[in-house]
Amino acid sequence: MLKIEFEEPNIETCECCGKETVKLTRFVYQDDYAFAIYYIKFTKAHEEKIATGIISIGDWGTDEEPKNRYSFPFKMWTKENNYQIGLIDREDSPWKHEILGKILDRSEALKHPWIKDVFHITDHIGVEDKEVVDYFS
Repeated sequence: MLKIEFEEPNIETCECCGKETVKLTRFVYQDDYAFAIYYIKFTKAHEEKIATGIISIGDWGTDEEPKNRYSFPFKMWTKENNYQIGLIDREDSPWKHEILGKILDRSEALKHPWIKDVFHITDHIGVEDKEVVDYFS
């Protein structure tokens, strides 16, 4: 069973338009154990509603070097009131932190054995993450 821990949003300024950008940090637990972390950001004033995110899965229960941690960058949008998720390449991701582990390109991510976990988490984002749900409403 997944449980998401919600941190307070961080507000920054969008580089392209100067409007307010919301950045979220979320911790994901599976059966009460640290399982993943995700970051997601969006700018409310943009005409096209798209959120960009990254999910890092692996050894989050330790402070050690992320040897067994992989990150999956993605974009999220809606189409006909349904959430759509598209994996993106690492160079298109605004997150580059070493702590996230190996950031995968789209082609690598689609073949990775943890891809089902990624989509399981994005399903929860679209239902449980109030900031994201409100943005797309």
